[in-house]
Amino acid sequence: MNKKTIIPGQTIGIIGGGQLGRMMAISAKEMGFRVAVLDPVSDSPCGQVADIEITGEYNDIEAIKRLADVSDVITYEFENIDAAALEWLVEHSRVPQGSNLLAITQDRATEKKAVTDAGLPVAPYIEVRSSEELRSGIDTIGLPCVLKTCRGGYDGKGQAVIRRKEDIEKALLLLQSGPCVLESWLSFEKEISVIVTRNGLGDMSVFPVGENIHVDNILHQTIVPARISPHIAEKAIVYAETLAKHFELIGTLAVEMFLTKEGDIYINELAPRPHNSGHYTINACATSQFQQHVRAICNWPLGSTKLLTPAVMVNILGEHMQPVIDNIPKFQNMHLHLYGKKEAKKKRKMGHVTVLAETVEEALQAINALHIWNEKEGGSQ
Repeated sequence: MNKKTIIPGQTIGIIGGGQLGRMMAISAKEMGFRVAVLDPVSDSPCGQVADIEITGEYNDIEAIKRLADVSDVITYEFENIDAAALEWLVEHSRVPQGSNLLAITQDRATEKKAVTDAGLPVAPYIEVRSSEELRSGIDTIGLPCVLKTCRGGYDGKGQAVIRRKEDIEKALLLLQSGPCVLESWLSFEKEISVIVTRNGLGDMSVFPVGENIHVDNILHQTIVPARISPHIAEKAIVYAETLAKHFELIGTLAVEMFLTKEGDIYINELAPRPHNSGHYTINACATSQFQQHVRAICNWPLGSTKLLTPAVMVNILGEHMQPVIDNIPKFQNMHLHLYGKKEAKKKRKMGHVTVLAETVEEALQAINALHIWNEKEGGSQ
């Protein structure tokens, strides 16, 4: 089932029409594939570059069947896919990634258990379903800690930091949306991520470790190579490879990690798809994460992940759009990627800029010289 090669001229179906789907589609089109996309909204970022655009909800089984009818292989660009729809596709179509890893990563509690089952460390945590469990959990975990919804959270949504007893009432609101996990607050030095790809033949490749800086719980910058020691980078890569083998991965897995001052690494989150922290690969690596993903699901040999030059990727949010446009004359060593979203809302990811330089310090200086982004650096957990 997983060893069939998909060849140029055949059609890759993508569930989800956002920016990850768009960049995946652009890579697929470069390689000679046709692209079909399913999204609830017409003229989505991916729909703008696809050959076939199917407009329908992700749980609309008729729309799902239409995607299956026109596609030779199907992938997805985000986690929150309707489980029943994906199960139907796995049974009736070609979905090399399957549904198991997606189901695991849709729920923080099952994700953390799966990571520990693979023998890797996560921050101490307790599953919480009621106010009583929350209060007793805080007594066990200690302060500060963070409550996270098991399902549906991203970019800091679905999280509440509890630093003192007075924060409990506000955190309780999260329990209204369902079960949560209560995590110990790690005093981490850096957030890092590794993107690993594996095809159906068992070939595996890993991209260089990225150092991630968040502002207001949204990824702001990814710095590559990460400013960490070689043995820490090697440990992070081994952790990502361990998870890929444990899950029998086909496709892409992004592994977000916390690095402590003591040099310990804890797995924070997994994403079974290309990832915001891997966007630098488009311009800075021999093969991009998006082309590598297409290669993996089509059972092509995987490309080189060599870093060609140091790079810094910085996200463009809605509030940055006009300053970015105004500064295009200064973009000599910068690569601008815009996602085709119509409305530039505050905090909405509209695109990214990747700056290539001899060193990451030079790249950071070039970004700061534009005075587009707020230079405060924040952390998220």
